[in-house]
Amino acid sequence: MSNSNSRVLILVEIAVIGALAMALEYIPHSVGVSGINLSYGVVPITVLALRRGTGAGMAAGLVWGLLDLVLRGFATGGFLNPLQGFIEYAVAFAFAGLAGLLYASFQRAIKDGRKQKAIALGWGAGLIAAFAKFFWHFIAGWIYWGSYAPKGTPAWLYSLITNGGSAVVTGLLTVIVVSVLVATVPKQLFEPKPTTHLQSQA
Repeated sequence: MSNSNSRVLILVEIAVIGALAMALEYIPHSVGVSGINLSYGVVPITVLALRRGTGAGMAAGLVWGLLDLVLRGFATGGFLNPLQGFIEYAVAFAFAGLAGLLYASFQRAIKDGRKQKAIALGWGAGLIAAFAKFFWHFIAGWIYWGSYAPKGTPAWLYSLITNGGSAVVTGLLTVIVVSVLVATVPKQLFEPKPTTHLQSQA
């Protein structure tokens, strides 16, 4: 496959994964506690980041975030001002692609047939993705959403509880799904043909 064709393929994967992550947002995702939600889109972003690297993962996360802003953020009141929107939709969603920090080690484990190591690295990648995303939601929640905190509860604590809880349940979901995928279809899903662009060198 030529370099130009490889670039096009990666861009297509970024667009498809970003759109898939957005589509998953329409699945009910409340876990019962007010303000704590699953973020299903972290799963495909993690898969792409482990398949293509940090750059591709963050690009797909950015696509997801911008789609979420346009399709849900404006309509539901999730957009308060440009800086808050930038933090919670562009930065937070893109940071889920940091799962790709483990890309190189994960790819070596897949190619060497070291499935247990690959699963462990998949766990790490899923947790990185979830907590990196919700870290920025925590910052924004502390600064911009503190008025929603129960009386007597500091804004930072309210944001930590809601966003920390969301990070935990999202991280657990991602770890479970990625583990199943690594155990069942590691090479088919995670080992693409060689490409030269947007792959992490970490």
